[in-house]
Formats: sequence, C-alpha cells, structure tokens
Amino acid sequence: MNKTDKIYIAGHTGMVGSAIRRNLEAKGYNNIIYRNFIDLDLTDQNAVKDFFKKEKPEYVFLAAAKVGGIISNNTYRAEFIYENLQIQNNIIHFSYLNHVKKLLFLGSSCIYPKNAPQPMKENSLLTSELEYTNEPYAIAKIAGVRMCESYNLQYNTNFISVMPTNLYGYFDNYNLETSHVLPALMRKMHLGKCLYNNDWENIRKDFYARPVEGINGSADKSNILQILAKFGITEKPHVSISLWGTGSARREFLHADEAADACVFLMENIDYTDLVKLQGYPENKQIRNIHTNIGSGKDNTIKELSELIQTVVQYKGEIKWDQSKPDGTMLKLLDTSKINQLGWHSHISLREGIEKIYAHYCT
Repeated sequence: MNKTDKIYIAGHTGMVGSAIRRNLEAKGYNNIIYRNFIDLDLTDQNAVKDFFKKEKPEYVFLAAAKVGGIISNNTYRAEFIYENLQIQNNIIHFSYLNHVKKLLFLGSSCIYPKNAPQPMKENSLLTSELEYTNEPYAIAKIAGVRMCESYNLQYNTNFISVMPTNLYGYFDNYNLETSHVLPALMRKMHLGKCLYNNDWENIRKDFYARPVEGINGSADKSNILQILAKFGITEKPHVSISLWGTGSARREFLHADEAADACVFLMENIDYTDLVKLQGYPENKQIRNIHTNIGSGKDNTIKELSELIQTVVQYKGEIKWDQSKPDGTMLKLLDTSKINQLGWHSHISLREGIEKIYAHYCT
C-alpha cells in the first residue's frame, strides 16, 4: 500500500477498526474512508453496492461484525449468523466486482473446533465440532474465510484472512449482557470496588456513561443495586462478584492495538500467493486454510485473569464462581508460528495492556 492509496475500513468505530485507523494514520496514510452505520448499513446489499461503485476503494479492511460474549452469542443466535453473513458477503463480493487490490477479512479464533489440539494451528479448521454456544457466529466467520479463498482461486483476487485471538482494548464493549470476558470482568470489578468503598459518585458516573437496561446514573440507589445484583454484583451480606463457570478455562488475550498492527503489517507485506507458497502447496493440491492466526502465544485461566484484573482495579471484595453456568471452550490457545515466521510478534504483556485500558476506562 502507498500512503495515498484509497483505503476503506469497514467497522472503523469498533475496537479493532478504530485501532487499525489509528495505526494507519500514525504511519502516514492519508486517504482513509469510512462510513457510520447511519450512512451505510452493511447488511443492505444495494447500499454496499452503491458505496463501492461510487468510492472505488483500492484496499479494504473488513473489521465490521456483530460481536458479543458467551451470553449474547448463545441468546441471539439467529442475529449473529444472519448479520455477519450479510456484512461479509456484501463487502467481499463488491470488493471483487470493483477490482479492490487487496482485502483483509477479520475472523475469530472461535472458528476452531472446541476440542482442537493445542495450540490451534490454521489447519485445525473444520476437523471436528464447534463450541455450541458460539456456533452460529463461528460458522459465519468460517464462511468468510472460505469465501476469500474461493474468490482467490476462481477470480485471482488478493483476499487474505486473519484469525485473532480474544481481543481487548480501547473502546471495548462494556455492556454487562453482551461483552466479552475481559471487559465484563473489568467493569464488574470496577463497580464492585466502588460499592465496597461506598463510592456512589463513581457508580453513578459509570451508569451515566454506560446505562444498563435503561438505568442511568440518575436512578435511585435501590434500582441501581437491583441491576447490579442481576449481573452478580451484590453488597449483602458483604460485597461480592459472581462469575460464570469454574474459572479453569484458559484464554489467550491480545491488545487490539497489536492486532491492528499485525493486520497492517500483513496488508503492507504479505499477499495471498505468499501464504500459499509458505504452506508449500504444489499446483495440483487442493488449497485451503490459508488464513493466519494472530495472538500473543500465551494463555491464562479465567481465574488468573480475574485475579490480575482484581489487582489492577484494586477490588477488595469477594469473588464467587457460579459453577452452574458454562465455562465455554476449555482450551483456546492459537499457534502463532506462521505470523511469527512472516516477521510479526506481540510485545504488550497482559498486565500492561489491562493497566492501559483500565486507566482509559476511568477517564
């Protein structure tokens, strides 16, 4: 990519999309285009068709998606598969029709089977069944990976896919119902700390910034306490936080700024044909699983994660584990040897990353 090339970031307001935008701007790219949801509904085929016909982007980062944690994935199964399929089908297809030079599709590590050998290699895809709770979302992302590969094979496009591990970062989703585990833990710990310290000023500040089920900081204490209790944050007989599962499931985490850096690195340096050569495919062999994992290469138990966040947030109350709730996939560590071999490595430690985003959360 050249600094003046027209680059479209789909999902530029999201955690990863905004990180990609910051990364590109810091490197001097000055012809970046994007649209808010109000201006462009990516599930609307005709709207996306008109956008690509008018704007003619040369490079596309497909970071737009409907995302959420274990509760929302399992509850809104139809929405997760429908909306994600619509978004990626529209953007990938019209990128092809409008001769986009290169596209990067962001998937998710949940595409891999729930019992895949650890760490999970790219060729583990579709070797056994998926984790049930996020199966619709995973199937949509798998379709995106295969769609990019299929367009490359049939139309000689240059569409690459990346599978990032669990991401966290600035502008994350802290909704207590739909957020992923790390931001959910951070917000629960923050509110638990405020409750422990009887700090209603900051509890109300938090609810003003991020209302919960229509309840904001102006609500009565009793209403706020009722909402907190619904999401496992209670004050009697003493302040405690209830977390799902046993805490024994292991997860790998990567700061979104690093995921963005990896995406830009691949767009600047690595083509689809490079990935085919790297995997040593002869001309007569069926080509598949050319996507690239992005991760830190390290994992922790959810219990270890909760203790780390507890230390950073300085929450002094109790943590309880509700073992009647699911853990999700027990092991989920990515094999990052491919992207490391290509020349990219992670550098931000989990503690450093959590300290950065908690400081940002409190501003």
